[in-house]
Amino acid sequence: MASSTALISDTEAWKDLKGHVEDIKKIHLRDLMTDANRCQSMMMEFDGLLLDYSRQRATLETVDKLLNLAKAAQLTEKISRMFNGEHINSTENRSVLHVALRAPKDAVIKADGKNVVPEVWNVLDKIKEFSEKIRSGSWVGTTGKPLKDVIAIGIGGSFLGPLFVHTALQTDPEALESAKGRQLRFLANIDPVDVARNINGLNPETTLVVVVSKTFTTAETMLNARTLREWITAALGASAVAKHMVAVSTNLALVEKFGIDPNNAFAFWDWVGGRYSVCSAVGVLPLSLQYGFSVVEKFLKGASSIDQHFQSTPIEKNIPVLLGLLSVWNVSFLGYPARAILPYSQALEKFAPHIQQVSMESNGKGVSIDGLPLPFETGEIDFGEPGTNGQHSFYQLIHQGRVIPCDFIGIVKSQQPVYLKGEVVSNHDELMSNFFAQPDALAYGKTPEQLQKENVSENLIPHKTFSGNRPSLSLLLPELTAYNVGQLLAIYEHRVAVQGFVWGINSFDQWGVELGKVLATHVRKQLHSSRTQGTTLEGFNYSTTTLLKRYLETSSEPQM
Repeated sequence: MASSTALISDTEAWKDLKGHVEDIKKIHLRDLMTDANRCQSMMMEFDGLLLDYSRQRATLETVDKLLNLAKAAQLTEKISRMFNGEHINSTENRSVLHVALRAPKDAVIKADGKNVVPEVWNVLDKIKEFSEKIRSGSWVGTTGKPLKDVIAIGIGGSFLGPLFVHTALQTDPEALESAKGRQLRFLANIDPVDVARNINGLNPETTLVVVVSKTFTTAETMLNARTLREWITAALGASAVAKHMVAVSTNLALVEKFGIDPNNAFAFWDWVGGRYSVCSAVGVLPLSLQYGFSVVEKFLKGASSIDQHFQSTPIEKNIPVLLGLLSVWNVSFLGYPARAILPYSQALEKFAPHIQQVSMESNGKGVSIDGLPLPFETGEIDFGEPGTNGQHSFYQLIHQGRVIPCDFIGIVKSQQPVYLKGEVVSNHDELMSNFFAQPDALAYGKTPEQLQKENVSENLIPHKTFSGNRPSLSLLLPELTAYNVGQLLAIYEHRVAVQGFVWGINSFDQWGVELGKVLATHVRKQLHSSRTQGTTLEGFNYSTTTLLKRYLETSSEPQM
């Protein structure tokens, strides 16, 4: 078993997989797919979901070797340590307990010896009560009008997760009915264009602003918050802030200083990482304002169902574990640096951008949790678009260029079914025909011999040949309700954690985002002094100096 300071790549299980790569290179997916027993063994069902990973470049022996790697990495112990509230985020000395955010009321999940579930439910109950006041019109704005429009200000984890869930629920019949007459917008970018787009068509009298910042110091979020505070006070006076702005934060002193009533601040905790925070007040408050708490509670229950599966199911039948191990296999052994997330549902159009952060911010690391440089690659480049849009965009590269493992996500029952008279199939069937066809096209490809039989001219054969042998997996959901959205979120969150646990890295810090922020403060000071005192540019390299000079000379910013 690996000692705490050893690298996973020093273990026999890792070396065994390294040697096994040569065996896999000799086998084409065309041949693997003829083995019905293998394919059957590579299907997992849980709580209405069906995972099919038979189109991975793996045999049953590969899976066994990956399970051995999980044991060498002490994966089950690491999962238990997470659920037990141990400080597995060692560089920040914190627990990692996003699972507590969606735990049932009677669950016991401890951080530093204290059950945190009652605290979580205190906040959830407060959100329920507050959102019902706003939605029923018993809480009104300064001029007595109901607040039917919400702008949530946050960036990164305070924006991508809630936006993904909001977009997924917008066309769900139950959620759609609950949201009638209301709108929810998200302001993230510091670019004033984003502010303009968010307030376009809105009236401050009917708008509630939710400021989401753990510390209430995030530069972009707070400047946007001050900008919208100005928009509200210019129209309604300074006293309107208490009625039209609320906060999701842990820093009550700064919330009050800003002008927001601390009673209208909704807490979350140090053991919630930003990118894992959508199930906290960060997501639950804006989503409850839009859709009502009962819809959002179903989302939390879907996530909780997967949490319980992840915690208690043996690793060989555990969906997030299998997905995480296959990603480790693709990245560290087969050498595929990217992964495409391809939901065949327009409602999931913001899923890939959210998972991009969850995955790339978590596992984009170059050292082990003990600070040792890693002699292998970790993390993957995540990207994706809904099908069939992506097919008319980047699938060319996936089929005939670089090999990029693909996640196909399909939905059995459409949120908004359409069947046109005289059409061969329904619109959703047309979409899903592609969901079923694309993985096989990637796996099997098309040979020169097949093209010759089709009488394709010789000069076109090389261009029309598909090598195949390109791995993918398929995840089929029964429908896309709030509950299913919660399931999908938790599967990917835990899959990312599994990868980090196996690689032996800390998936729960993000020091890589700091350096650019620090350097930006030097630039900010320089811009201020150049504009106000005409000071010359100092302390920058030639390139940056040249660019800054051009910006200062030609930008139309007002002199302050």
